[in-house]
Amino acid sequence: MANLMVLAITFCFFLFYILTNTKLSICTGICRENEQQALENLKKEVFDPTNLPPSWIVGEDCCEGEGVMCHNLTRHVIELHIRNGLYVYLPRYDLRINNFDWLPSLSNLENLEMVDVDLSNVTNWLQVSTMLPSLVDLSLVNCSPHHIPPLLLHNFSSLETLNLSCNNFSSSIHKWIFNLPSLVSLGLSVSNLIGPFPEGPVNFTSLRSFRAGFNHFNCSLPRWLVDLNNLETLKLRYSGIEGAMPREVGNVTKLRILDLSYNNLNSTIPNWIYRCQDLVSLSLGESNIEGVVSNAISNLSSIIGIELFGNMLSGKLPGKLSKLQWLNLSGNLFKGEVFELFNSSSFLWVLKLRNNSLTGTLPESLGQLPMLEEFDISNNRLEGVVTESHFTKLTQLTDFYASNNNLTLKMLNLSHNQFVGEVPTISTPYNWLMLLGSNNFSGPLPLVSRNVFEIDLSNNSFSGGLSHFLCETNKNYKFKFLNLEGNDLSGEIPDCWMNWRKLIVLNLGDIKLIGDIPKSMELLKIDLAENEFVRQLPPWLGMKFSDFIILSLSANRFYGELPPEICYFKDLQILDLANNSFFGTIPRCISNLTAIVSGNKLGEAYIEYFDHYYDSSEGNLGERAMVTTKGNIYQYDKILASVTSMDMSNNNLSRDILLSFTSLVGLRFCNFSKNHLTGRIPNGIGNMKVLKSLDLSENQLSGQIPQSLSSLSTLSFLNLFYNNLSRKILVSTQFQSFNSSSFQGNDLCGPPLFANCNSGGQIPDVDTEKDESDCWILFNSKRRVNGKWWERNGGK
Repeated sequence: MANLMVLAITFCFFLFYILTNTKLSICTGICRENEQQALENLKKEVFDPTNLPPSWIVGEDCCEGEGVMCHNLTRHVIELHIRNGLYVYLPRYDLRINNFDWLPSLSNLENLEMVDVDLSNVTNWLQVSTMLPSLVDLSLVNCSPHHIPPLLLHNFSSLETLNLSCNNFSSSIHKWIFNLPSLVSLGLSVSNLIGPFPEGPVNFTSLRSFRAGFNHFNCSLPRWLVDLNNLETLKLRYSGIEGAMPREVGNVTKLRILDLSYNNLNSTIPNWIYRCQDLVSLSLGESNIEGVVSNAISNLSSIIGIELFGNMLSGKLPGKLSKLQWLNLSGNLFKGEVFELFNSSSFLWVLKLRNNSLTGTLPESLGQLPMLEEFDISNNRLEGVVTESHFTKLTQLTDFYASNNNLTLKMLNLSHNQFVGEVPTISTPYNWLMLLGSNNFSGPLPLVSRNVFEIDLSNNSFSGGLSHFLCETNKNYKFKFLNLEGNDLSGEIPDCWMNWRKLIVLNLGDIKLIGDIPKSMELLKIDLAENEFVRQLPPWLGMKFSDFIILSLSANRFYGELPPEICYFKDLQILDLANNSFFGTIPRCISNLTAIVSGNKLGEAYIEYFDHYYDSSEGNLGERAMVTTKGNIYQYDKILASVTSMDMSNNNLSRDILLSFTSLVGLRFCNFSKNHLTGRIPNGIGNMKVLKSLDLSENQLSGQIPQSLSSLSTLSFLNLFYNNLSRKILVSTQFQSFNSSSFQGNDLCGPPLFANCNSGGQIPDVDTEKDESDCWILFNSKRRVNGKWWERNGGK
């Protein structure tokens, strides 16, 4: 009987636990009436309720609504998720909530998540949130909440996750945030936080993850932060950390990810980092770190990735790291022979050692790294011969950089000399790299063996047409890169590109071509600038060449409207249509240029042809692009993968700059000058956080300069002269640093112009329309590098 009593009691406790803790996303029955009413009130308060999930129907069970989760028995709403425009390739619309008066009725809410929802009118969001006694997760990402107010008292005793990333608070962090004993994860990245961290003590005993990169703290790393015993992830990249790291700290052995890159740490690597045996990723790049890397780095037995690039570190290369997969030590003062490293980890797939003082030969033990995909040892002091035996086991290797050493490589490189005369037919049984650019060769283009896979004949005096070179024989050429720019060639482009199936990059710029663009061309980059094409842009161009990364058609005589098919260039990074005769509007579908929208090819996301530009100082053949920005023409080669540019200047484009344009948040250089554009500059331009150069001069734009433009800290060139803009120029250090000529020819006043403002210096109200923004996606995105997906934490 006693055993039956114990069993009955145990069953009752088990049943009670199930009833109080079970959550199901698919519910039966009807949700609570007051909570149903709360969600219906929420829908009434939404600026554009059509953008809420269609399943939110008045009178229907709210538990069945998309983004709503109810307890399976009590029928209380316990989770609410509202995401607007989560996927950048889908149409995105405004979604604004005007108040949180409905929220207290959801008293059992445990998880409240809003992404890309405009909350700028909700001034009491924090006070109302504290009224939810069961709240565990609070996430308001890219929502523009009013600010983070101070709290003397709060009811966040159960809060475990707080994510306020991708906002624009323009304030310091209040100390109450650092006294949430149950908090496990805190996200404050890309939120324009300024000023120092609060002084200790703090109550952060449960914190495991702290992400607050891309802010402006302008203070040293607080000792209490690295003293947190349970801390596993600390990311403060680009956060304005200044001064030496604490030399000794408490028990930080649980730390797994440490990213303090792009700060001004001005110190050596402290010894406590070497004691973090669970550390998986260490990123201290471009942080003014000096001194010798201690042999104690071998204690990091779990380390997978190390990024110490762009510092002043010296000594020998670290070794004996058996799990290491990527290592970036470029731009330091390391010495010694490289063979010491090749006995380290057989899992290495990225190894970057460029710009050091490494010596010796390239050892054949390089073949002991069978997973190696990218190897950069350029700008060192290596010597000796590089042969095929170095690479026989490197079946995964796709990128190899060894320029500016004393190495002997087997290739044909005659470029940048003064050779003259005609070039005979070149035949070879091997896969050759042929560099003849920047000489004085003349005559017709030479016939080339199908075994040559890269050829540069640019900037010579070759003459005649292209047909005999491209169509002479019916062969399947292995060419991947063909550069014929800057010669005296002429005529039409022949339609025989079926022989060139492997061609990726074609440069036919500045050679006086006419006629049509053949449909048989299949490339990633085409440069037809400075020719004599007179025609409309063919609609099939975007569909046929949807994988284009660079399209340059500038300085021709193209005319007509831009076809919507131009928006099919999903991988396009550089679009140059300047100095033609296009007219009409900028296509609304421009937001479909997903490589520029998401920025997923920026930084270290290498593109397939990125090893194809010729550098006379380093002996490399590689790809380059000319970009007009800041009123000048610049050539980008080594950092081409980080360039995104759109140039439609000097055409006849008209009407408004559409709101969809501001969704191109990865765009760095934009030039729409010398057109007939009208209307206002969209306020959402402030979402284009990496914009460096903006030229809207010589148009017919009106209204005031949008307030959000002053938030673009990366903007180094702005030209708005000769428009119809009016009212006061924005007051910010950055705006007043621009030349006064940037604002002349308008009805503007205030510095840097001499015209005084009659409004007493008051800045008028600015429209606060919610533009398309994907800060959340940019911050949380992953990038594809050589076939693998990795978080965006790479270095140079």
